[in-house]
Amino acid sequence: MAQVKVFYDEVGNTLTVWFGNPQDEYHCEETGDEVILMKDQAGKVIGFEKLNFSIA
Repeated sequence: MAQVKVFYDEVGNTLTVWFGNPQDEYHCEETGDEVILMKDQAGKVIGFEKLNFSIA
């Protein structure tokens, strides 16, 4: 079973979710909806970051 890692940054208001190994990050792509996709060298999405995310 794959492990998902979730990080919330209160100061930067970002939520980062990894479904793959963060060390495999090779390329990032902004979707235009304040979401950044992190991809490995093969182009597979291994995580994402949501900008301006707030729990309140």
